[in-house]
Amino acid sequence: MFLLARRLNDRLRGQLVQRSDFRVPRHATADLRGATLLATDTHGKHLLTRFDDPRSGPLTLHTHLRMDGSWTVLGPGKRLPRRLLPDVRILLDFADGRSAAGLKLPVVELVKTADEGRLTAHLGPDPLRDDWDRDLAIARLTADADRPVSATLLDQTRMAGLGNLWVNEVCYLRGISPWTPIRNVDVPALVDLATRLLRFSVSTPGATQVTTGDPRPGNSHWVSGRAGRPCRRCGTRIEVVAEVSGDPERRRTWWCPRCQPGPGPG
Repeated sequence: MFLLARRLNDRLRGQLVQRSDFRVPRHATADLRGATLLATDTHGKHLLTRFDDPRSGPLTLHTHLRMDGSWTVLGPGKRLPRRLLPDVRILLDFADGRSAAGLKLPVVELVKTADEGRLTAHLGPDPLRDDWDRDLAIARLTADADRPVSATLLDQTRMAGLGNLWVNEVCYLRGISPWTPIRNVDVPALVDLATRLLRFSVSTPGATQVTTGDPRPGNSHWVSGRAGRPCRRCGTRIEVVAEVSGDPERRRTWWCPRCQPGPGPG
């Protein structure tokens, strides 16, 4: 999400909105025409796009991609393929001829920037933000001592920004079963490793979501997406359990039974 915000800023920061089209019932009458796009910020997986609107004052567009959403920027004269038009939730046309389209966005909220805090107040500290608070993240992660480490790391109210891939990789690199109670884990070391991985991923060209140091296809992860293949360290078969639909505590999980001793999914 951080890299998406960077791309949006590189292409759209300072642009004047010529026309806006919100295709969500809640904001169907919203009109950002004449507003200037100031910047897009992130908190965890949440995008916060701020505008200076001469009629309404500072506004923030809050969007979340979840699994299927996306943002795309089109150059002057470019249009989306017709097959994608039913997926458009937001369309912004800018004075320089560019446009931005938000597709399949499950979350679309337009609020006064002064009220933006209520959208993110529930989120934990984010290692990619300037207001990152390591001690607060550790305190929140350890608040429920018996909760499995993977479920705890995925809880965005404890520490924001870690998706399923990162959690699987962090557990492997720390040598702990994903189902180990958080009380039995060196949480500061876990937080520090996750922070280094996230920051390396967004600051190193070609290293997006790379945890092995090898960006070549099929070589970038230790366990994620490698079910049935040998562990890169010990050769043991990588195992996987499927996610349980509707249960945030039970996401798809990959692990090496030998390198990550401890409780299993049962």
